[in-house]
This record gives sequence, structure tokens and C-alpha cells, in this order.
Amino acid sequence: MEKTIDIDKILHDKMGDKAGLVPRFLVKWLKGIVHEDEVNRYLWESRDKQGTDWLEECVRYLRMTLEIEGAENLPPKDDGRLYTFVSNHPLGGADGVALGAVIGRHYDGKFRYLVNDLLMSLPGLAPVCIPINKTGKQGRDFPRMVEAGFTSDNHMLMFPAGLCSRKINGEIHDLPWKKTFIAKSVEYQRDVVPIHFGGRNSDKFYRIANICKALNLKFNVAMLFLVDEMYKNVDKTFRVSIGKPIPWQTFDKSRTPAEWAQYVEDIVYTL
Repeated sequence: MEKTIDIDKILHDKMGDKAGLVPRFLVKWLKGIVHEDEVNRYLWESRDKQGTDWLEECVRYLRMTLEIEGAENLPPKDDGRLYTFVSNHPLGGADGVALGAVIGRHYDGKFRYLVNDLLMSLPGLAPVCIPINKTGKQGRDFPRMVEAGFTSDNHMLMFPAGLCSRKINGEIHDLPWKKTFIAKSVEYQRDVVPIHFGGRNSDKFYRIANICKALNLKFNVAMLFLVDEMYKNVDKTFRVSIGKPIPWQTFDKSRTPAEWAQYVEDIVYTL
């Protein structure tokens, strides 16, 4: 079995010779928390699939049941137009897989989404992704990569919060949505389709995320636990609610792009 996810190699690539200073018990813990063996086994067994087929196989692997409401609101795939699909991001992994499977199947794989470049190590996912690394060189190339997505002949699937949802004042909610999807949807005349994905991670995850915020840590420690959270959500049912497309002309000068982003976010949370 080929080892696609290799914590030892990742540490060496990121830290060089200093990786040898990381205590072995910590390396072992990292391998466990990211389920290195289980993930590699799945990637090996699904190595013949790519794009939408891979995403659908992943939904089956995680034994996710999707209850889709408002499927009739998905624009026809043959209307000759391109759309921006935006969703809340409660899970940080399985929700992206599920929505990619739904959108990918409906539009014959003609969609792309922006992901952290770490996910480009997943061969089956790479064909439908535009990678982002906001902390490295690619961070400076972020506008160019967004531009590449919107100038392509693919629909865009975006999670405007960037990070997955947090527990805020006792409620599971996205961090403020970024305005990029508004500006680019207007520029390229793409109607926006709002989607709400119902789900949550464990209380432990939210505690870790809030502690990291309180300590003002630059590294997103909570991200390390997202694979573990994905496995905790195996066998669960998720409600996916698709709203009516919002014409791009809606986003006029009466509000700022940031205010329009908040407007769409509010719509998503009413679905």
C-alpha cells in the first residue's frame, strides 16, 4: 500500500533537520489524530477514482446520509451559465466532500473549490481543486488563483468563512464571511446559490479552537483535529438545504461587498 499521508515526511518537509527534534511520542500522537493508517488505506483503495467519483466514494466510505431539501433550486446544468455556490462550513471536511459530490454530480464534474494546499496531497481530490496556502507564497497568489477559478468554465463552490465554524456565544456559527465571492460574482456575472449544511463537530474541538484564539496562536492547531472529527461523524445524517439563486445584479452599490456577504450569510442561516 502506497503511503500518501506521511507525517514523518510532512514534518521533514516543513522543518528540515529540526524535525528530528520533535519527540517521537508527539509524532505518534499526530499520526493517531490524523488517522494516518486509516486514511492511507482509503486513499489506496480508492486510487482509481478522481473528482466527483472520488467524492461520492468518500461519502459512501463515511456512510453519510444526505437529506437534500431544495434540490429544485439548483440551476439547470444546460442553461449555459456559471454559478457561485456558497455554504456555511460546520464540519471542515465532510461537508466539503458531501457538497462537492452533490454539485459535481449535478453539473457533470464542472466545478472547482478553493482548498488549503495540504489537501492537494489527496490525488482523488486534486482535479477539482484550486489550492490555497495563505501563509506561504501562494498566499500572495491568492487573488490570481481566485481569478483563475472565476475565469474558468467551471462553477465555483466556496466556503466564504475560510475556516470551519466555531462555537460563538454558545451557538455553532461561521466566522464572518469574506467578501471575495461577492466581488467576483458581480465581476463575472455569476448568480449566487446559497446552501446551508446542517452539522457540528465535538465540544472538544470547539474548546480547542477557543483556547487557540484566546492564546492568539498563529498556527491553526484546531485544524489538526479535523480528520478525527470527520471519523466521529461517520454514520450520521446531514440536512443540506439549497436556496434560490440570488441574481448577481442584487449586489449593487447600496451596500459594500462586505455587507452583501453578510446578507448572503444571513440567508444561508435561515435555510
